[in-house]
Amino acid sequence: MSSRPHTSRIRLIAITLLLTCFLGTLSNSAATKPEKPFAIMTQKRVSKGNTGAFKTVTEKELWAPSKTAIIVCDVWDLHHCKNAVMRVKEMAPRMNQLIEKAREAGALIIHSPSSCVDFYEGHPARLRAQNAPKATNLPEDIENWCYQIPAEEQAVYPLDQSDGGEDDDPTEHAAWAKYLADMGRNPGSPWVRQYDVIKIHSVDAITDDGKEVWSLLEHHDIENVLLVGVHTNMCVLGRPFGLRQLSKNGKNVALVRDMTDAMYNPKMWPYVNHYRGTDLIIEHIEKFVCSTTTSDQILGGTPFRFSGDPDR
Repeated sequence: MSSRPHTSRIRLIAITLLLTCFLGTLSNSAATKPEKPFAIMTQKRVSKGNTGAFKTVTEKELWAPSKTAIIVCDVWDLHHCKNAVMRVKEMAPRMNQLIEKAREAGALIIHSPSSCVDFYEGHPARLRAQNAPKATNLPEDIENWCYQIPAEEQAVYPLDQSDGGEDDDPTEHAAWAKYLADMGRNPGSPWVRQYDVIKIHSVDAITDDGKEVWSLLEHHDIENVLLVGVHTNMCVLGRPFGLRQLSKNGKNVALVRDMTDAMYNPKMWPYVNHYRGTDLIIEHIEKFVCSTTTSDQILGGTPFRFSGDPDR
């Protein structure tokens, strides 16, 4: 009997094993290929001794996407201030582009529309937040609003927002309040969900709870956090998941300064235009709270500016 069929089978088996090993090596190589980091230029303001002056310092940081999260703060579908709604509508498409690109690269996206999470009951992203293992290192008071951190104690807050910051024309504001009431919304707090231009995927998380946010960050080994949303001088700074809480508790957090807005009325001190008011609170953040960056650091192009900004 000829041995050729037997020999052929042995060769076929050998070739198959070699091919399997080769493909496995390729697969393992692809799986262990280092992820491309976000190259982010951050900006902060550093005190010049006892002069009262500050110098602007920029630094290039490399952030691994898998260790990075973006928190979307209170980008609600509606607001009691009509001008605030119009500015969100203008900014939201660019914000969504930033979020989409960061998600695609491997970053965790946390949507935090405060007081609106019940709208998303049963959504996979809501369940993702609810089911995250509770962190064993929850900071004290992480569930609470933070009005100030120690670094701000000697600072002069740059805006008078005691009137709530609405910058609507009074006649237009009255018409807007009527419009909200006619559609069945509370004119004082008409938000019920996140603005739907900002897309929510099943791999994201939805929560406005400080403990849940912190647990998500710890569970996913997040080191770096970007904050986008509104309003910088109120919710973005003060929420349990906001800049102050994350900064004082050791996260490398940065405000995306072109993806935010302020609640500031130019009729209040320091009597500057609305956009300059936003710039002033951003400068305060860079001095006393955390660094800032811009959306083009991930998206490319140029930073976003509102069409009404005179410095555009």
